[in-house]
Amino acid sequence: MREGAPGAVSTGYQTILVDVEDRLGVVTFNRPDKRNAIDQTMVNELHDVLDGFVMDGDVEACVFTGAGDKAFIGGADIAQLRERDAFDALKTINATLFSRIEALPFPTIAAIRGYCLGGGCELAMCCDLRVAGEGAKFGQPEVALGIIPAAGGTQRLPRLVGLGRAKDLVLTGRTIDAAEAERIGLVNRVVPDDEVLDAGKALARAILSHGALAVRLAKLNLNNSARAGQDSGLLLEQVSQAVLFDSEEKRRRMTEFLEKRAKRG
Repeated sequence: MREGAPGAVSTGYQTILVDVEDRLGVVTFNRPDKRNAIDQTMVNELHDVLDGFVMDGDVEACVFTGAGDKAFIGGADIAQLRERDAFDALKTINATLFSRIEALPFPTIAAIRGYCLGGGCELAMCCDLRVAGEGAKFGQPEVALGIIPAAGGTQRLPRLVGLGRAKDLVLTGRTIDAAEAERIGLVNRVVPDDEVLDAGKALARAILSHGALAVRLAKLNLNNSARAGQDSGLLLEQVSQAVLFDSEEKRRRMTEFLEKRAKRG
């Protein structure tokens, strides 16, 4: 990481806070007066943080969350969005960031409290897992502003909830609560609002307890399954398993398992 020592919250950024402790990174969107809206500064700072995570190798799981209790991310900064033209759209400013989050080599978890709308919902969908507070609200209201959820929203939402439900949410622009989001598969679990971050961290810690290389290759294969045909997907799966079969971690973990079972009789 470029900003802040492991275990200490970094305040070196304008729009985010970063904390790293024992392989777990926590990135907090920190514009509570703007419902943590995504602006160009936040995009730039997130890229910088991700550069550090990937290059330094200190982070093996990451939780994204929002400052305050009103929003995870309430959407994009509309004042900036209003001034962008067709050429700006083709730069794929948010879409590039979100695709990068989706492709990170380690697992990511969105810990969602409050509003998770527009670009905020799109960012959450890029994460591998989503934990929501009971009071969280989700939606893709872009059509009300004369645009569409074009930072991956029209692609990832159908994969998570199905085409029919995705059309309902995108075409109506309606907002749904956490219970409905869990029911349709948009979030993985719902917890009391004041337990969201702890639940996200606990989920990350559970993943971190497993084989690091196995987790990374499992994520790679699962992400690939959404895009590749079955034949190429099965080939990647076989190659990944071959790599893992020759790993020292696999031998150690299986030896420990067999020794524990032998002791139990």
